[in-house]
Amino acid sequence: MGVGWFSVGYGVDLGTANTVVCRPNGAVVLNEPSVMVVRTDDHRKALLIGSAARELVGRTPVGMEAIRPIRDGVITDLNTARAFVISILRSVNRRPWERLRPRCVVGVPTGATSLERRALVEAVEEAHVGRVDLIPEPIAGAVGCGLDPLSRRAHMVVDVGGGTAEVTAFCFGGVLAAKSSRIAGDEMTTALHQHLRREHHLLVGELTAEDLKVRLRNPDGRGPLMVEGRDLVTGRPALISLEPDELSDALSPTVDGIIEALAACLTELPPQATGDIMQEGVLVFGGGSLLQGFEQRLEDAFGFSIRHSERPLTCVAEGAALILSQPDVVAAFGGR
Repeated sequence: MGVGWFSVGYGVDLGTANTVVCRPNGAVVLNEPSVMVVRTDDHRKALLIGSAARELVGRTPVGMEAIRPIRDGVITDLNTARAFVISILRSVNRRPWERLRPRCVVGVPTGATSLERRALVEAVEEAHVGRVDLIPEPIAGAVGCGLDPLSRRAHMVVDVGGGTAEVTAFCFGGVLAAKSSRIAGDEMTTALHQHLRREHHLLVGELTAEDLKVRLRNPDGRGPLMVEGRDLVTGRPALISLEPDELSDALSPTVDGIIEALAACLTELPPQATGDIMQEGVLVFGGGSLLQGFEQRLEDAFGFSIRHSERPLTCVAEGAALILSQPDVVAAFGGR
């Protein structure tokens, strides 16, 4: 049988916080933190990737470094990103025929520059991928949630990831209006870190601040949250109890900044498209959108009803995988 019979493809969401890889049949084959451990003097070879690497953040031995190869949803260091992408795709290409230059559709922030897009393509091609197509993450997420970007009705989606927050309105294979902000989930983590330091003189690690943000998403059990760190006054270990409302208030300026940047999209929205979006509502996905109260604040700012994706953390990769068999969508929104 020919090589074409064995050809495979993947939808890939190379996110700042997590990387997700999905097959065209909808199976998520990888969902791991976008972290890798390398030797300090050689960033070209990954010693650990994903969850195993994340566990070493803040505790790497001398001579090793835990790094995030994706920042603000794009590649900043090509050698590091190549090593990460190669390791990721090798980990999902387990069977011999899956190594025969698969095709990939990769989500990319709408606001990525041409240089950033080119760096992403080069990194994926280095992993022996046969063809790489880049699709805007909001479009990929919309397809993953069942929307048709080629329909003659207008749709609007909001994607709040770790590195970028984006709103996109689209219709019939084209973008009607879009805004992108590089204030997103990572800035929420930083805001919590700074609040604990400023108000409670508590120094916490990066993972502690990230985990605290995730715990704030939990709609159950709104009781006090225990936080461990180092007391900056005494230098000794400390354990404090914080109310979720206090931490939510600490995040308010960052959340307001994200929403203000995205709401500017409304001034560019064609009036005729407003009726479509009023009937359907705005679709929201991405880890940052899971924060308690985010939906209501977005609805207040946009004036449209808000509905959440059923799979907000994986729908971008799922949509990218579906687009492998939708050449019209690639032709309309794709690029390199």
